[in-house]
Amino acid sequence: MAENGFIFIADISGYTSYLHGSELEHAQGTLTDLLELLIDRTTHPLTISRLEGDAVISYALDVDQISGQTFLEMIEDTYIAFRRAIDLMVLNNSCQCSACANVSNLDLKFFLHHGEYSFQHLGEFDELIGSDVNLIHRLTKNTVAEALDSRAYLLCTEAAVEALGMLEASAFMTAHTEDVADFGEVRVWVEDMHPKWEARKADSVVAYEPSGVMWETQVEIPLPVHVVWEALNDLELRGILSHSDRTEVQDRKDGRIGTESAFVCYHGDKQSIQTILDWRPLERVLTTTVLDLPGPRSEILGDNHLEATERGTLLRVTVALKASKAWQRAIMRATSSGPRRRAPEAMKRFAAATLERYGADRPRIELSPTLIGEQAAASLRSTE
Repeated sequence: MAENGFIFIADISGYTSYLHGSELEHAQGTLTDLLELLIDRTTHPLTISRLEGDAVISYALDVDQISGQTFLEMIEDTYIAFRRAIDLMVLNNSCQCSACANVSNLDLKFFLHHGEYSFQHLGEFDELIGSDVNLIHRLTKNTVAEALDSRAYLLCTEAAVEALGMLEASAFMTAHTEDVADFGEVRVWVEDMHPKWEARKADSVVAYEPSGVMWETQVEIPLPVHVVWEALNDLELRGILSHSDRTEVQDRKDGRIGTESAFVCYHGDKQSIQTILDWRPLERVLTTTVLDLPGPRSEILGDNHLEATERGTLLRVTVALKASKAWQRAIMRATSSGPRRRAPEAMKRFAAATLERYGADRPRIELSPTLIGEQAAASLRSTE
């Protein structure tokens, strides 16, 4: 029976230059490590279909619980993790062989399409078959690098962008057309991944004085980081943490929440505005709320930090005061006893509501290290 859903390919690029004259044993070890990274990052709603040498092919039938923005942020975060791994390999390299010396030439491309496909079980994998599967595979051979001067990118078909509900967000992508055999002209949207990595490297972490911390609470939720991130930015669930009746978002950029956007929290006939100072997808969101106090500007900072654990995700919420006058700090500490007492219970309710909304974590397909190594070796042989 045919299904409708996403088809996603994460493809390691740069093989031709990397493998020229390289020692295959070292090259296989490097590629195996990078494939394992991609496999680890392929989590719900994505399910691995199969490995194809230097690529991980996956699909998603149900993404209703994950917003289009979070889905894209998962992909961007995978690229950042890949670049971090490459940089770490280069930093720790003491071998002068061609394989190790040219690791920095490797990069990563992503391809996303939405369409119809069927399954054919072959060995450990569920092979995807159908015309839309053929289309996305043919789009991996394209003119993007030449036309847009990028060798690390996300290519989305229009069908994928529409299915994600991200037509407005496609403004940050570049429109491009590919002439595909048997399909004719196919319009796609391309996001260059390099600026994402450069921006993350250049980002300075917004910090605050430890002496300003008023309270900190944490809870472990047995769900993947990206699901807890989605819940943290779900307006209904976020209201549990902010004790608000309802929450809205102001100042999205290209349809996406990010730095300088704001959460507007309504408490009866009053409202508070939490402006985002630091937005690190799947990792951290730091907000500031300007306090209505006389004297110099004073603020409450809300730091929401996510960390992957063996059981799921640790969510840590820190509330800190940023005020220059001692009397302002004294007033806030005196009036914050109520919110401080309610914070642990709010965290428990948030965790329970998140589990109820998103359910237990889905089981993942486990691929043996031997199989992953064999795929890396097969890819190396195909380039000899």
